[in-house]
Amino acid sequence: MCVSITRYTQIMEAKYTPLDKSWIIRMGILDIAHGYSDIINFLNAQENLGDDLIALKRAALAWDKNEPIDVGESGTLYRFLKFTSWKLNLNKEFVIHRTLKERKITDDPSVVDLPQSELIKLDNNTSQWASAKVLLGDTERLENPSYKLKVTYEAVDHWNNMRAEGKVWEPRYDETIQRQVEAFEKMLKGENVEFVPEQAEDFCFAYTFGYVTLEEGEKKWPSLRGHESDRIDEMEKTLVQAKEGREIISKDHRVIQAIGMWGKLNNIKLNILYPESVNKSWPQFCDFLS
Repeated sequence: MCVSITRYTQIMEAKYTPLDKSWIIRMGILDIAHGYSDIINFLNAQENLGDDLIALKRAALAWDKNEPIDVGESGTLYRFLKFTSWKLNLNKEFVIHRTLKERKITDDPSVVDLPQSELIKLDNNTSQWASAKVLLGDTERLENPSYKLKVTYEAVDHWNNMRAEGKVWEPRYDETIQRQVEAFEKMLKGENVEFVPEQAEDFCFAYTFGYVTLEEGEKKWPSLRGHESDRIDEMEKTLVQAKEGREIISKDHRVIQAIGMWGKLNNIKLNILYPESVNKSWPQFCDFLS
């Protein structure tokens, strides 16, 4: 799953691989809920933060103040902090931006009382509500959890173990993007690539390069319908736009990353209307392509 910074420093000096924002956001929620400021100190020390981690920094700084919490475009951060606010009876106000305004997200404080098995049915079967409950202290562990819920279980165990030893949690780099980077570099060299999509965030890359069909993606990951875009439709539409030489109008960071790599591999100059979208999760992306 996720791997330590030490390991990736040894592998590639983290030149193109961003911090694992899912892991860092989970560490941030745990710090916020327990009154630690380590997440702020960590983010202050970083360069090239993605937009979601910039939003996490804003939220952490504002949490103990009587002011709205700006979560940017991060659905993960929005759900986690809303659940935290409901669970702790804080009545926080949130500010959202861009595609997050268009997404259907549960707005019912009573969900804090639901078990994880019910929470994973909300919002196109996202695991984020169940993850939020775990981060806020729920000790239940489902059998065969989804990829991201398993990451949450790992995150809580890691955070608790480090705190018990009087230490600060350790960050990780994004292994999902790293796997895609390694596969793509082999493609550029004309090597045979066997890429197996492991989770929903692999879908855009895997579909673009023929490792999964639309039908397989929707069957495996229903939550793809509820991300920054409906990624099933968006990825199909965007690949057609690219092949026909039309303007790429998607604002979804995963879609833009995948189609950007497709253009590079096929030596096709793409007209991408919102290239800044990649900053949400992979601010080093343009450097990687060039």
